[in-house]
Amino acid sequence: MKRALVTGVTGQDGSYLAEFLLQKGYKVYALRRRTSSPIYVNVEEFKDQLEWIDGDLTDLASIIRAIQESDPDEIYNLAAMSFVGTSWKQPLATGQMTALGVANMLEAIRLIKPDARFYQASTSEMFGKVYETPQKETTPFYPRSPYSAAKLYGHWMTINYRESFDLYACSGILFNHESPRRGVEFVTRKITNAVARIKLGLQEDLHLGNLESKRDWGFAGDYIKAMWLMLQQEKPEDYVIATGETHSVREFVETAFSYVGLDWKKYVVQDERFMRPAEVDLLLGDCSKAEQKLGWEKKVDFPSLVHMMVDHDLAVQKKELPDVEVKKFAM
Repeated sequence: MKRALVTGVTGQDGSYLAEFLLQKGYKVYALRRRTSSPIYVNVEEFKDQLEWIDGDLTDLASIIRAIQESDPDEIYNLAAMSFVGTSWKQPLATGQMTALGVANMLEAIRLIKPDARFYQASTSEMFGKVYETPQKETTPFYPRSPYSAAKLYGHWMTINYRESFDLYACSGILFNHESPRRGVEFVTRKITNAVARIKLGLQEDLHLGNLESKRDWGFAGDYIKAMWLMLQQEKPEDYVIATGETHSVREFVETAFSYVGLDWKKYVVQDERFMRPAEVDLLLGDCSKAEQKLGWEKKVDFPSLVHMMVDHDLAVQKKELPDVEVKKFAM
């Protein structure tokens, strides 16, 4: 039985990955940062199948202990201070976890388990103020936030440990990927949650920042398979994972509202409070390398992704208010 250690397992990506690995027959160890009230909503259905280990990416000793205890064949580092807006408010904390945490993980692997295969969750946000479109593995980086700068440090540390110590260490440069498990602070889930609440008469409007920002949005459930595939190859390489399509925030909003029969223009308010200090205007990925070398492909298209998230949020809101009746709309 293969053994995997996963960080960030209660987040969107970590939960999908842990579920996927369990289905593959892995023994999955989940690194859990000790808090007074852990949030298990994304893993509630299978949390008892996971082996939980307390640890913290900012504490090298605890990472060493976690690797000793789990003795993993594969390590997936998905934990990070991942919300761009918060990274501007907490730049030092973002650097400690999202950047230096990767260095701690790599150093622990080098010392304790150099034969383990390591996956680092990099991000398309590292491209930032893009040099070329579409962006691929060889596109230069230009990060535009503390989050993306910290991720870039982790990305380059992964490359350096791979080349310097012959570790099987690779990064997935994943473009935006969403799902019903995405936190409501992220713009996509903020939109679909608001659409559900407005449809049910629980909310009057939706305040958003830049509606013209364009992103390459895919389904997180598709993307975690690419993570796994990267660690099954003969040699470690970095890969861009994307859909090859770009859509604006405005398009996301329009798709979500029209799905429930509402005109988004009546409800959406553009709010300066949600504008980024340094905007990333356009992200569009070229995943041809992953398609050719990994055999990876997306399964869920953009409209289906939006509809999936709206359906989920409608169901959540109905459960909380069972007496509210919702008018049927065309599916």
